[in-house]
Amino acid sequence: TASIASRPCSNLSPEPAMRQAPPRIVLVTRQSRLRQLLSAWGTKGQVGFRYRSAKVASLAKQGKMDLAMAAQQVEEDADFMELDDEDAVYRESVSTLQRELDLGMPVQVVDRSLVHTIDFSLCSCVVVAGPDGLVANTAKYACGIPIVGVNPDPGRIDGVLLPFRVHEARNAVSRVLNQRAVIRTVTLAQAQLDDGQRLLAFNDFFIGVASHTSARYELAIESRDGRRSEAQISSGVLVSTGAGSTGWMSSVFNMAIGLTQAMGSSGAAPALRAETLPWEARELLWAVREPFRSQASGVELVAGKLREGERMTLESQMSSGGVIFSDGMEQDFRRFDGGAIVDIGIAPESAKLVVQHAAAST
Repeated sequence: TASIASRPCSNLSPEPAMRQAPPRIVLVTRQSRLRQLLSAWGTKGQVGFRYRSAKVASLAKQGKMDLAMAAQQVEEDADFMELDDEDAVYRESVSTLQRELDLGMPVQVVDRSLVHTIDFSLCSCVVVAGPDGLVANTAKYACGIPIVGVNPDPGRIDGVLLPFRVHEARNAVSRVLNQRAVIRTVTLAQAQLDDGQRLLAFNDFFIGVASHTSARYELAIESRDGRRSEAQISSGVLVSTGAGSTGWMSSVFNMAIGLTQAMGSSGAAPALRAETLPWEARELLWAVREPFRSQASGVELVAGKLREGERMTLESQMSSGGVIFSDGMEQDFRRFDGGAIVDIGIAPESAKLVVQHAAAST
């Protein structure tokens, strides 16, 4: 996985307009749930059989009917039919996109598993065929390249980062190529390890342990107010961008608000509220998950913001199992075992998302 660390962002130019990119469009796709199951079980028949068998066994185990009756009842499994329909819709959307993107230049179709291998500096526009997480995973490798997020299945995908429908993609890409697109800048976070490895995050970083054991580390914050540090034992540290502030970070606020409501006086309104940031804000939110107070660990540095020029430094005190995850992606992690040091702050690069209107909401 060294190649991911050495080139988290393959476009080194800050703005596409500052260079002459060879004409190429990259279409990023992903395997549907059914296609992933087919890679394990081979045929639709096998996948359907396993789904039906599981449903029959579940009905029989609940005592609602014997195996024979259950088998007759479950002739067609709704869950499998949903998988099949979801796959068909996605494949048709991708096929339509390939036809619609015939704009006189090559179109390279790339699966999400290979995104980190692509040199996006040779690309004029990136089209991502949802879901939202695919935009996040692509954006940190295509820094500065306009990204057109397309919702391939509006009935199933919310599409917060996917403002365009399939039939709108051609016009959106044409506007990019003609430099008439409305583009929204998204701040990225960066993690710089002491051995030279570097990661970018579109949504968030998690620094902790891969398992359910506690993380041990020294945390230091260097801000305008000076430097503060503390040895900690916790479930890990979460650092979020503006784009990610409505995701995983929001669950931390939800838990804190719920505890405040449950433990506060009856009828009292909680003083805490969820904090979010605009996508382009040059700030990061951070929070320590479940910090533990002991003779060897403190709970004074548990949450805050990192502004431009400020940084968080963590030094691992874990013998093994320490990790740094970017956007929850298994491919985008680095070991963070004893002695490793990482600096986290705002990345100099940013993502460029094509939007419908200049006043697009966060």
